[in-house]
Amino acid sequence: MSQWKQIQQLEIRLLEHVDFLYDDNFPMDIRQGLAGWIESQDWDMAANDESLAAVQFADLLAQLEQSRSQEQNFLQRHNLKIIQQQLQVKYMSNPALMARVIATCLREEQRILSSTCTQEQGPLEKSLQNSVAFERQKNMDSRVGIIRNSVQLMDQGVKYNEDMQDDFDFCYKTLQSRDPAERNSEQMKQEVTRLQEILNRLDFKRKEILSKMDVVIKEIDDLMTSQLNPELQDWKRRQQIASIGGPMLTGLEQLQNWFTLTAQSLFQIKRQLDKLGELVLKVTYESDPIPLQKPQLEERVKYLIYHLIKSSFVVEKQPCMPTHPQRPLIIKTGVQFTTKVRLLVKLPEVDYQLKVKTTFDKDLPPGRVSRQFFILTNNTKVMDIEDYSIGCLSVEFRHLLKEKKYINGTKGSEGLLSVTEELHSLSFEACFVVQGLTIDLETCSLPLVVISNVCQLPGGWASVMWYNLLTDEPRNLAFFGNPPWATWSQLSEVLSWQFSTFAGRGLNKEQLTMLGEKLLGQHASCNDFHVSWSKFSKENIPGKPFSFWTWLDSILELIKKHLLPVWNENYIMGFVSKDLERSLLKDREPGTFLLRFSESHLGGITFTWVEHNENAGDMKLNSVEPYTKSRLNALPFPDIIRDYKVISHGVAPENPLKFLYPNIPKDEAFGRLYNSQPSKVHPYLASTLIPISELRPNSSATSPQCQSPEPPMTPGQFNMLNEQLCLDLDAMSSPYSE
Repeated sequence: MSQWKQIQQLEIRLLEHVDFLYDDNFPMDIRQGLAGWIESQDWDMAANDESLAAVQFADLLAQLEQSRSQEQNFLQRHNLKIIQQQLQVKYMSNPALMARVIATCLREEQRILSSTCTQEQGPLEKSLQNSVAFERQKNMDSRVGIIRNSVQLMDQGVKYNEDMQDDFDFCYKTLQSRDPAERNSEQMKQEVTRLQEILNRLDFKRKEILSKMDVVIKEIDDLMTSQLNPELQDWKRRQQIASIGGPMLTGLEQLQNWFTLTAQSLFQIKRQLDKLGELVLKVTYESDPIPLQKPQLEERVKYLIYHLIKSSFVVEKQPCMPTHPQRPLIIKTGVQFTTKVRLLVKLPEVDYQLKVKTTFDKDLPPGRVSRQFFILTNNTKVMDIEDYSIGCLSVEFRHLLKEKKYINGTKGSEGLLSVTEELHSLSFEACFVVQGLTIDLETCSLPLVVISNVCQLPGGWASVMWYNLLTDEPRNLAFFGNPPWATWSQLSEVLSWQFSTFAGRGLNKEQLTMLGEKLLGQHASCNDFHVSWSKFSKENIPGKPFSFWTWLDSILELIKKHLLPVWNENYIMGFVSKDLERSLLKDREPGTFLLRFSESHLGGITFTWVEHNENAGDMKLNSVEPYTKSRLNALPFPDIIRDYKVISHGVAPENPLKFLYPNIPKDEAFGRLYNSQPSKVHPYLASTLIPISELRPNSSATSPQCQSPEPPMTPGQFNMLNEQLCLDLDAMSSPYSE
């Protein structure tokens, strides 16, 4: 079943999350109409290869054109034509962007599907998907709309004041033009009385409009304090969580709408106050409320505008290397990275005028880090309208970073943090000028890790995860001077996210329990047990030359490059202790096997199978020497399972793997994953690589590890070795391991 068909079978709650993924950047009509073709392409590779992206973009347009020509519904055919034109405008000059958008959507679909069958939501994810959020957003929409309507009505109030003042001004000038001799006449007294009545009504209307302004300004102040700013902080926290593999961050369109409508209301009130000031120049009187109240109202409006505009300047896309899109906030010197800032307030007056300047490690205290960097490329750009349908004012930077010098000793000086614990930041500055107001804007990225070698990437990612899991501070660069501890419930959730992000399927409760036992021992069952930063990423696992995170990251890399189809079929049990392995297999049929990751090798996978000794009548478990990436480069893992052979005591070699645990026939499980074909190049004979192990008889109850030659052998080599082994099999020794 295709991924899209699985998506369509989800419950309404999850389909709402799917709905967030699709907008004008990648319409759901395309996902629906080209589902099979889209899922068959490698969009991750295209996102990092401009030429491949261009080819896939052309193919997408061709597929869309074919789908449109076959569509019978006139309206749908028209919609597809519009979509096709929009895609050409949006992505023709940057097809890699399209590939990144589609790759992200497919990954998030996988995550949503994964959440339905592999693991329960953790506390962080539950907090981000609070059912109250939807009601809160509806309330925000309502309040912003009410404020906007109130401000529009105040325009009418100001106009009414202006008209009434014109009447007063006309009557007053008419009265002044009368002959002085008529001033004591009865008619003159009536006109003076009428003029006083107009002035009284004018005074009442001035007080009324100022009172309404005061109420609306208070309402905007409360809206910003109690809802708008918290919503923005909530989005920033969601961005942190999304950056380390958490639920996908919803777009900024809703926030931008709230910010823009609020800003429009404030600027409209400012113009209304300016208009009232003009009225005073024409007509004023003793106890006139406008000169008394207008200055205070203006100051409050300017204050709110100032803080609204400053907070609307955000980093929409955190710094990220295109070569590692799933690991943002890590920058390698000499490798291009991209980042994007956005202004959430959309005002036509500032289009194409905002210049944004980037600075690396701005105002960093001396001695805080051992390395200093500078940006090689142009660090100033003008913000542009990205999408005319939304009116998003943003700018994307593409930078290269270079190390300048050491400013506090030399690399590795005693007492300094490691390279991957040093945190840096990228600052953005701009000057906002509109309607007589000048506002200095500044924002900064989340803390960054700068590496000089790709081997530092796992350590850097551990730092990024730890920081963004445990703090919402935007710029605590001294965080790793005294890093806080994490609870196992927090950490386990983030670890599961790594597997759903990199491999498409998160970890279930049993797998997380085993990981907890490996890291915490007997405390694994306690979710509130605290884990130190050092124990997670720096200290070696007892008896092993590597840390817990190094071991786990090597497994992630192995899955991503060599085991993805097998992992996503849920065929790899993965994290299984030796005791649990024996407990699971002891009562199974001979030939039953399970797949697990090696605990002694970095990035290794092994299989253990059941063998019954007919003479002794007992059960024995055998484990093959772990397959690592160097061996899996030679032969796909499903083919290894299909072709695996064992030579034992001169018996003809056979494949001992019969049933995938618990009782799935091997070919039924892996049949559709077999993908290597024999060579058919004339005039040569076909050849096949055969993985083979030698199994020696042993009286020990422990599980021997079967050695597999590396690389796998051709049939000719296999026959020669088989003959030699049969000559003196008992004289050979066999190593044992986990």
